[in-house]
Amino acid sequence: MIDDKSHDPDVDGYGPSSSFLLDIAPLLLTAIILMIQFFVFKDFTPHIPLACGILITGLFMKLRGRHWQGMEERFLKVIKIGLPAMIILMGVGMLIGAWIIAGTVPTILYYGFSIFSPSSFLFSVCIICAIISVATGTSWGTVGTVGLAMMGIGLGLGIPAHLTGGAIVSGAFFGDKMSPLSDTTNLTPAAAGVDLWDHIKGMLPTTVPAMITALAIYAWIGMGYGDDSIDLSSIRALQDNLAANYNLSIVTLLPAVVVVVAAIMKMPAIPTVLSGVFVGSVIAVFMQGVAVSEVFDVLQNGFVSETGFEVVDQLLSKGGVMSMTWVISLTIFALGFIGALEHYGTLRAIMAKINNFVKSRLGLVFTTYGSVLSVGTLIGDVYTTCVLPGRLLQDKYKEMGYKRTTLTRSIEDAGTLLSPLIPWNMGGSFVAATLGIATLTYAPFAFACWLSPLFGLLWAFLDKFIPREEPATAKLDTNASLSEVC
Repeated sequence: MIDDKSHDPDVDGYGPSSSFLLDIAPLLLTAIILMIQFFVFKDFTPHIPLACGILITGLFMKLRGRHWQGMEERFLKVIKIGLPAMIILMGVGMLIGAWIIAGTVPTILYYGFSIFSPSSFLFSVCIICAIISVATGTSWGTVGTVGLAMMGIGLGLGIPAHLTGGAIVSGAFFGDKMSPLSDTTNLTPAAAGVDLWDHIKGMLPTTVPAMITALAIYAWIGMGYGDDSIDLSSIRALQDNLAANYNLSIVTLLPAVVVVVAAIMKMPAIPTVLSGVFVGSVIAVFMQGVAVSEVFDVLQNGFVSETGFEVVDQLLSKGGVMSMTWVISLTIFALGFIGALEHYGTLRAIMAKINNFVKSRLGLVFTTYGSVLSVGTLIGDVYTTCVLPGRLLQDKYKEMGYKRTTLTRSIEDAGTLLSPLIPWNMGGSFVAATLGIATLTYAPFAFACWLSPLFGLLWAFLDKFIPREEPATAKLDTNASLSEVC
C-alpha cells in the first residue's frame, strides 16, 4: 500500500471520494454512449464511444480540479500492457495471408474433404482446434487458419455454418485458455500474483468437464448427419477448383508444422508466428509462383481470391496486417479508457463497494464473474478483463481465505472463454469477421465456452475445487493500480 504521506494523486491516481455517483459518472456516461451506438445506431464498433469516454473522464478530472497530464501518463502506461498482444495480432494477420498463398489452407481444405464424415465432423473439429490452439497458444491464429479451412469442409459436408463455428470456437478458445504459450494465460496469473502452472492446474476442474460435455454434445448432434447428406458433386467441384489454382502437396503443410514445433519448443509467441509467416512466404514464391512483391502486398493487405468459385473465394479472401487494425485500434482505445478511469478513481470506488458486500464463497466467485463480464461487455477488450479483476480482487480472496487460483480460473472462465460470445468484444468481432458468421449465431453452439463458468458456479455452490489458505489480516489495498502490473 502506498504511504498516504508520500502519495501523489496526480502520479498514482485518486482513491474513492465521498460521492460514489461522481466517481462512476464517466463510466456510466460512456456506457450510455456505447448502448446508443450498439442498439440505436446498430453499429457494433465501440472505438468512438471509448474515445468519448476518455474525453469525458478528462472533463470530470477538470471539474474536480485535477490535471489531464497525470491521467494521460497513466493511460499510456496501461496501453503498454496490450502492446505485445497487438504485435502478435499483426503477425497473425500476416500468418493467415501467408498460409493462404502458400497453399497451406487450401491443402487442409482439399484433403479434409476426403477425411471427414458428417457424423464425426463437429467432434473432430473441436478436438483438432483444441490441440492446435494448445500447441500454438493462440485461439485467433487457430480460428484464422485451421478454423477457416474447417468452415469450408463443413459447408461441403452439409454441416450448418453456425454448428461448425461453435465447434471451432469451443476448441480454439479451450486451447488458448489452457496453453502456457497463450498471452491471456500468462497475463491473468501475473496480474493476480499466481504461478503460471498453479493457474493452469487450477483451471482443470471447470475446463475439462466443460470440454468433455461439449464433445459429447457434438457427437450426439453429428448422429443426425449421415452420409446421405453429402453433396459429392459439390465436394468434387471444390477439390477440383483448389487443385486447379494451387500446387497441393505435403510440403505446403510445412508452415503449420513449423509453427506447432516452434510452440512445442516454447519459443516466444512473436517469433513463432513470424517463423510461420516466413516459411509460408518462401513456399508461396517457390511452389505457388507468387512474386515477392505480391507476397509483401498480401502480408500487408491480405489475399483476394479470384478463382471464380464463390465458396472458395469467400473462404480464401482473408489475412494481412490491415485486417487486424480494427481489433488493434479497439485495444488501444479500451486500455486507454481503463487507464483514465483508474487514475480518476472509478475502479477503486467500485472495488470499495464490492469489498463491503461480498461475504460468501458463492458471492465471491459470482462477483468475479460479474466484474469480468462487465468489463468484457462494456469495454470489449479481453486483455483488460484478464488484468483488472485479478488486480482488484486478489486481496479480497486473501482476506476470505481462498487461494487466488480460484480467482484466476474464474477470470479466464468468464473472460477468455466468453469473449468470443460477445458481438462487440475483441474475441467475438474477430471470430465473426474471420469465419463470416454472426457472433450470436454460433454462440449458443460454442458449448465448451459457456459451460465452463457454469461449472465454476456449481463448484462454488457445492464448495468443491475451491482451495483454501489462511485468511489474510491485511485489508484491501485501494491504492493498487493497474499500471503497477507493467
